[in-house]
Amino acid sequence: MSKTTTDNPIALFKVWLAEAVDSEPNDPTAMTLATADKNGVPSARMILLKDVDEKGFSFYTNSESQKGSELDANGAAALVFHWKSLRRQVTIAGNVVRVKDSEADDYFATRPRGSQIGAWASDQSRPLEARFELEKRVARYAAKFGTGIVPRPSHWTGYRVMPRKIEFWRDKPFRLHERIAYEVSETGGWKKGHLYP
Repeated sequence: MSKTTTDNPIALFKVWLAEAVDSEPNDPTAMTLATADKNGVPSARMILLKDVDEKGFSFYTNSESQKGSELDANGAAALVFHWKSLRRQVTIAGNVVRVKDSEADDYFATRPRGSQIGAWASDQSRPLEARFELEKRVARYAAKFGTGIVPRPSHWTGYRVMPRKIEFWRDKPFRLHERIAYEVSETGGWKKGHLYP
């Protein structure tokens, strides 16, 4: 088991994620994404992490969906990873930016063809009268693109949460849990501290 000793929370997160990949039965990259609209009304949903590096935590979605609209309007978000098999969680908060178009293009090209077609067919988060309407749209876009390359829709892109705070939580007996908190300092590095459970 990893120890919480590093001064770099991104490096520690990668260690914990690798251990989750080995132990979690389903979707170790699943995370809760919490956003808020321009009035501060919150919403949350489960999505999948696609990349993490020193720049932040990246995921992809329809920018016209509820989460995309809220990310563009508010510019801040929080993430939560919960790995039940390890009895751990990580919470992250920070500002959000869109990834470069070239990054979105590269990732979109790796998606299964059905998912690429789905990105065109789904008016994500908007009312759907009947499932058949979605199926018709999928068929229409599948016919449109035939066997050729499916380009990335302009409304489908990636977002990166650039963390300002990261907390690592580990279960301990008698609810005396370990909580290690990192926060970006005024000089741009990381300040590390402990929190009461």
